[in-house]
Amino acid sequence: MDDNEMTAAGKCPVMHGAVTAGSDPVAKWWPNALNLDILHQHDTKTDPMGADFNYRKALSKLDFEALKDDVRALMTDSQDWWPADWGHYGGLMIRMAWHSAGSYRLADGRGGGGTGNQRFAPLNSWPDNVSLDKARRLLWPIKKKYGNKISWADLIILAGNIAYESMGLKTFGFGFGREDIWHPEIDTYWGAEKEWLAPSDGRYESVDDPSTMENPLAAVQMGLIYVNPEGVNGNPDPLKTAAQVRETFARMAMDDEETVALTAGGHTVGKTHGNGDAAALGAEPEAADVDQQGFGWANPTMNGKAANAVTSGIEGAWTGEPTKFDMGYFDMLFGHEWELRKSPAGANQWEPVEIKEEHKPVDATDPSIRHNPIMTDADMAMKMDPVYNQICQKFMADPEYFKETFARAWFKLTHRDMGPKARYIGPDVPQEDLIWQDPIPAGNSGYDVAAVKQRIADSGLDLADMVATAWDSARTYRGSDMRGGANGARIRLAPQKDWEGNEPARLARVLDVLEGIAADTGASVADVIVLAGSYGVEQAAKAAGFDVSVPFAPGRGDATDEMTDAASFDVLEPLADGYRNWLKKDYVVSPEEMMLDRTQLMGLTAAEMTVLVGGMRAMGTNHGGTKHGVFTDRVGALTTDFFVNLTDMANSWHPVGGGLYEIRDRKSGAVKWTATRMDLVFGSNAILRSYAEVYAQDDNAEKFVKDFVAAWVKVMNADRFDLAA
Repeated sequence: MDDNEMTAAGKCPVMHGAVTAGSDPVAKWWPNALNLDILHQHDTKTDPMGADFNYRKALSKLDFEALKDDVRALMTDSQDWWPADWGHYGGLMIRMAWHSAGSYRLADGRGGGGTGNQRFAPLNSWPDNVSLDKARRLLWPIKKKYGNKISWADLIILAGNIAYESMGLKTFGFGFGREDIWHPEIDTYWGAEKEWLAPSDGRYESVDDPSTMENPLAAVQMGLIYVNPEGVNGNPDPLKTAAQVRETFARMAMDDEETVALTAGGHTVGKTHGNGDAAALGAEPEAADVDQQGFGWANPTMNGKAANAVTSGIEGAWTGEPTKFDMGYFDMLFGHEWELRKSPAGANQWEPVEIKEEHKPVDATDPSIRHNPIMTDADMAMKMDPVYNQICQKFMADPEYFKETFARAWFKLTHRDMGPKARYIGPDVPQEDLIWQDPIPAGNSGYDVAAVKQRIADSGLDLADMVATAWDSARTYRGSDMRGGANGARIRLAPQKDWEGNEPARLARVLDVLEGIAADTGASVADVIVLAGSYGVEQAAKAAGFDVSVPFAPGRGDATDEMTDAASFDVLEPLADGYRNWLKKDYVVSPEEMMLDRTQLMGLTAAEMTVLVGGMRAMGTNHGGTKHGVFTDRVGALTTDFFVNLTDMANSWHPVGGGLYEIRDRKSGAVKWTATRMDLVFGSNAILRSYAEVYAQDDNAEKFVKDFVAAWVKVMNADRFDLAA
């Protein structure tokens, strides 16, 4: 039988491996190629809701109280297929919400509970998230009932909030408004390790100095949310663990008092699970076969008993009443001496040297049995670290202060990545403005925009100054946690006014003019900054032969120093800006990769990045006025010259050291322009070159201007959540 006679059973009709995770042929054959996938995340093709769906409008139809009642009822509705500890799912739901929100990190704003990303890999299969697949499946009947009116992201966090309330905590409040994603955030950098729970040494210059942990990471090991509960690299030492706890929580935007409150309040309820053989568990959800239907970590020894669950491997409850929010954690931790022991699963845990039988928590399944309480290495750190101990003493002396501090810290943990309070929806949104929400006062939209624009035109500021200042103000926005942006005009406040990337001397000169215009006209400084940049774009388009009006929406407010947590804004400082062709210093990561990272945080596509870079070069807005990438003799005109000359085969390209290149006439060898990698990547990368060629075409000069204006307005309005309401 020849090949043409092979049966269907003998010849597979699809390419083997073509639809599995490791099938990217570009990454396989050219691992150093620039990967633009980070800019393609959450493409509309992955969203089943369609372009017309508006979650905020859907939320307006939600019966908030009925939903909360249903979630509250679920807490004590123990299911045979996954029985609840002590008949109460509170601990499980809190852990689910906590681990969803707790993946947030301050450095780049990524992670967190604002998108429902816990439903997808890698988070759904992290070792630290064992059995949270069960928590989400328990919520499915409620999600099914309320449908589009409640996102998974909101429901996951709400479940944790209701769990605490059902256990006796008066919560600080709750805001709905988190929108679901529909595809894994596979390009979020969680670390370079190739195996789960690999020793953390590779994340640090020195593991003994937690401050040397690689940025932007916050968790100490691959697959953990915070720290290893058994100690640094699994070796118990509470003081060393305390140092890692302090650094990790700081990188998740928490101070020492919030850290202690969260640790104590989180461990006041629920239990750890390690009553069995961890090695007997089945594969995680992403590795499990189809018959598991999305479940992972199948436990062959559970036998329908809550007490037989295995997650972290540590086994036991922290308090005598683990379904009640009280001061039991402190009573237990400070009321006993503790010694290291092993859990049934072989994990390191601390247990009391002596404890009365009646003070022990009862078994999670059989109330006739009692077990020792436990503490993790992180719990012992609360007792042994002098600063943490002092805070614990403060809380024990004032239980109401502890409960309030925890409630506020829990609210911050679960809302930190939602952005300004203007995005919160629902009847339980607190009235208080919190500094970590980056509050901005209401702006004025009743002034004469045309008059302000005329004052800008008569100001004597040049086009590049106006455009660069507006850009620098707006580019801080990051869609990961909705921080930064032009609204609030924080570019005129510390620390932003002194950032090297903002050219402080030039910025001060421009702001002096724009602040005067704002004071005279009733417009906010924030509005005047953006309007000046937009006016500059209009003038550049006019110089290129096109009359355009850049859309402008007034109403931004001006933040004050008192409204600004200056220290937390340090992480927004740009270390590079490919749009203004600037790099603070040489980094291990290439300049073009840093440009992609900034682009993704701003919510821009690869095509929008391309048109903005070309236009910014043509207008001469480079940092410090450098000429790198300014491939035109018509600087200040919004032309396609950057693309035309980049793709012109009459030119040749030559490295000259220091990350710089010369563009030379191919025949004469004369130097025509200089460039950086952030310029030449638009000609070297196949995808970016395809975009560059579009704008280099003779018939697309007008399209370029229109596309630039659309992308510009998107950046200027990225933080105008009031416009999207």
